[in-house]
Amino acid sequence: MSSHSDLPVVVIGAGPAGLAAAAHLVGRGIEPLVLEAGPVAASAVRDWSHVRLFSPWSEVVDPVAEKLLAPTGWTAPEGTAYPTGGEWAEQYLQPLADVLGDKVRTGARVTGVSRLGRDRVVDADRDQQPFTVHVAYADGREERLTARAVIDASGTWTTPGHIGGDGLPALGERAAADRISYRVPDLKDPAVRARYAGRRTAVIGSGASAFTALAYLADLAKDTPGTHAVWILRRGISGSTFGGGEADQLPARGALGLAAKAAVDQGYADAVTGFRTTAVEGTGGQLVLEAEDGRRLDPVDEVIVLTGFRPDLSFLDELRLGLDERLQAPVELAPLIDPNQHSCGTVYPHGHRELAHPEQGVYLVGMKSYGRAPTFLAMTGYEQVRSIAAALAGDLEAADRVELTLPETGVCGGAGLFDQPDAAQAESGGGCCATPSTLQIGVGAPVSSGGC
Repeated sequence: MSSHSDLPVVVIGAGPAGLAAAAHLVGRGIEPLVLEAGPVAASAVRDWSHVRLFSPWSEVVDPVAEKLLAPTGWTAPEGTAYPTGGEWAEQYLQPLADVLGDKVRTGARVTGVSRLGRDRVVDADRDQQPFTVHVAYADGREERLTARAVIDASGTWTTPGHIGGDGLPALGERAAADRISYRVPDLKDPAVRARYAGRRTAVIGSGASAFTALAYLADLAKDTPGTHAVWILRRGISGSTFGGGEADQLPARGALGLAAKAAVDQGYADAVTGFRTTAVEGTGGQLVLEAEDGRRLDPVDEVIVLTGFRPDLSFLDELRLGLDERLQAPVELAPLIDPNQHSCGTVYPHGHRELAHPEQGVYLVGMKSYGRAPTFLAMTGYEQVRSIAAALAGDLEAADRVELTLPETGVCGGAGLFDQPDAAQAESGGGCCATPSTLQIGVGAPVSSGGC
């Protein structure tokens, strides 16, 4: 591939991975140009500003970015404290974007990436051509930029999963959009609180976000009579449904699972298992969910859909990507992150080689590199961009070297409830992803050997 060293490396997305990529490129003497679709840096993180991370500050600040910030007088927050999304954005990501200055453009949505004069069909001199990046700005302008390489760190936040158990929208899902949310609600916001107070809400999902929503709604129910949650799981309940509980090496995550369990045990939420939704029907101002087996639930007022995220690959359609057919992650990376085989504590650090595609010079990093897998860590993303920046600078020795050392505890990233950070510093034995103790879920709750 021709280096086109006079051209910038375009980084798509000014989130944690994108800004870290820019910092590493600057450190390597390579000019980055970060294009952020939102009005400010870290727009996606700010959307969940009310949610606290499971990982402490020491694991969510990139070391090279920290060095870039140091001359400005920036001081790293206390390493053992757990930031909220809002604190992460305001105390670290925005200062980093400020240091990068005009290397970061906001209100700049990438609508297409290709090779100069070559669609995905054309072979002739393909690798000798720079990339063309089409950008639509918030003010209506359009621009075509030229780049030596493209690092897509746009994440998956804008493409949440659907209600349908088959991965497609349920019948009637789009028509009921005004009653459906795909985010953990911020119940400290009076308008959001009023939306769910005294109402019956279905929560669809089985991960940390669903736990958080259930715990929030349970707290609301304690203050507002008539508030109730219906927790819908596509599979059954097992001993690991609520995580490791008190045995969890991440107290933040364990506390969240226990809070969700308490919501069920105390009657603030009902669990419905084996329910794969196929249709959403409006009736009398409420919604009725129907499953593929014909079951219909009692009407609800609101639905919160927390069924994961998926990568938006539409603007990369003219590039030759090598993606796993199931996870939509790079083919070399997919076996390392397959959630059927790996938890967050068993994902091996990886770099430019695992992230490479048939189209040389393009990389998907951060959450987007994991496709539909939910095991991503901020620390892993920082290692990805360190390796890629080294490879783009021609330092393959550094690019191939693994420089990430995962701590013995606290390595399983994510976001959750946990509003008492000091409690997370309590010590407990065992490994991060140790087998959890069996939990008795509710009175008479169905139990199966499957996951949820």
